[in-house]
Amino acid sequence: MKQILCLSHSPWQARPNRTQQLLARLNQARILFFEPPLPKGAPHPDQGRRVRAHITVYTLPTPLLPGLDREALQRRSQLKAADFIQKVMARHHFREPVLWCTAPDQAAYLDRLAYRGLVYDCDREWGEQHLDAESDLALHAEVIFAASPGLVQRLSPCNDNIALLPNGVNYRMFQRGELAPPPHLAHLAGRPVLGRVGDLTDQVELEPLLHAAQAQPDWTFLMLGRVTKPAAARLRPFPNILLHGPFPSVELPDYLCACTVLFDLIRADRRGSDIIPSHLYEYLATGKPIVMMQEPEQVESFPDVVYTAYDSAGFLRRCRKALDEDPRLAGPRRQAYASQAAWANRAEEVSRILDSTGLF
Repeated sequence: MKQILCLSHSPWQARPNRTQQLLARLNQARILFFEPPLPKGAPHPDQGRRVRAHITVYTLPTPLLPGLDREALQRRSQLKAADFIQKVMARHHFREPVLWCTAPDQAAYLDRLAYRGLVYDCDREWGEQHLDAESDLALHAEVIFAASPGLVQRLSPCNDNIALLPNGVNYRMFQRGELAPPPHLAHLAGRPVLGRVGDLTDQVELEPLLHAAQAQPDWTFLMLGRVTKPAAARLRPFPNILLHGPFPSVELPDYLCACTVLFDLIRADRRGSDIIPSHLYEYLATGKPIVMMQEPEQVESFPDVVYTAYDSAGFLRRCRKALDEDPRLAGPRRQAYASQAAWANRAEEVSRILDSTGLF
């Protein structure tokens, strides 16, 4: 059976990320998933967790404590991790699997592990401090999956075999039977509810939201996700901004069902990025009107079905227009975009490319 050894830059989590969504659908392969070391003091999960019938998760060992010679300690920590990976591979009878990397610093393992081919799945713009490591990883990869045209252009000097593989959506989750808002949100029925999915931190530019909340006290803004204390302090004075907090990922369609319009704001740490986040595809899957804040020079991803704003006044105007939309007009087109972006389709493309390159 085909074998994949995945080095993930983030832990296996209840709300699946891009790596999890893709690998969960590559069920023609046995997969060893190595998540990064946990922070010191964090509870250590069981090793060898079977999260899918074909996926087993291990946590890499904690790095050695920093000392005077940081480079030497880093090399020793990498050797320690590589030795751990090799022992797990032997236990599961993995011999020269496909090595699936997700971050530039994993280039340190290329000379320490036995593998038949390398895949680099790039879903973000890594900082300039990672340039050398990312170049090394890209040069050695048999195939690169890049989440946006900008990432394709960034990596193209290092590799000719780059496939554009945008993020996606679990489209079937939004098509299950009758959706209904959670009972504790029943009091919002009949009101204009504008919802946003995602954490609220100091990186999120809140001015358009605050401007709209002040101008339209009759609207409810439902914020779904974690909120840092500084962000909460700025939003608390507005009684029509409801900070809901985290929620079970399987209930996402029900929460979005409670919203009349869905929106997103600019994140300072993602300025200039052309990567379409997964939650935009989730918005599209509902068919509901969508308002997005964007930078003026940014290319619109779905100009025919998304209302785009560039400043606070424009955000308010776009929200008003979205609330007046006849949902029968653009709704089906939004869902068609989401259907095309289903993770099942993305994984099928991955399988096809791995087959064509001889890795599968």
